[in-house]
Amino acid sequence: MPIRSSMVPLGMAIAGLVSAYLGMAYLLLPQTWHFLDQDIDVSPASMVTRTESNIPGDPINVGLIGTSEGVFRAFAAAGWDTADDVTLKTAVKIGVSVLFDRPYPDAPVSPLMYDGRKQDLAFEKPVGGSADQRHHVRLWNTGWTASGRPLWLGSASFDRGVGFSHDTGQITHHISADIDAERDRLMRDLQGTGQIASTSTLPGIGPTDDGRNGGGDLYVTDGNVLVGTLVAQRD
Repeated sequence: MPIRSSMVPLGMAIAGLVSAYLGMAYLLLPQTWHFLDQDIDVSPASMVTRTESNIPGDPINVGLIGTSEGVFRAFAAAGWDTADDVTLKTAVKIGVSVLFDRPYPDAPVSPLMYDGRKQDLAFEKPVGGSADQRHHVRLWNTGWTASGRPLWLGSASFDRGVGFSHDTGQITHHISADIDAERDRLMRDLQGTGQIASTSTLPGIGPTDDGRNGGGDLYVTDGNVLVGTLVAQRD
């Protein structure tokens, strides 16, 4: 009986700590960030994605011209997997993958917003035996066309490991700072399949050596968007 009595206060204390963490990381700190940083450009034309809490996320650094079928075909040929949607089940699966080093090649990526909506497509290529490290990209159909085919803009980065957000304390993947290397690697992967007819560049956010994404991670970039045009006859 004394053992049971001692466990009750301990359980209540643990529950209180968990509740306090969730309240701070997912409610209070995101709001505090907005109070301290009110000069950020929130224009939809900005070439930076945003988190669901409207905190600046990863910058736009890649683009593709082609139909959705062509995009899926190109990534499949390059060995990239389609990311699952974020649900309770997939959140548990990615946690198990990271904690126990188990494969989950279709692990979900957190939603980011561009032009007021979350990504239309997301692809990834795991590194190692779990979802802890991975190459990944989010893509948005802009509604614009080039040569009669949709223009997709996206954000490519490398997840180097799971940890806590530097800004809010939320559990998140941390990215490597050199996002240009990841942008270029993605395009090389797609070019290696013979699915890319040509590449060009668009202006993005401009040269940046002290950028911070939604998790507070540093990124460095030349600020250009590398755009690949998919081979037309395969769409």
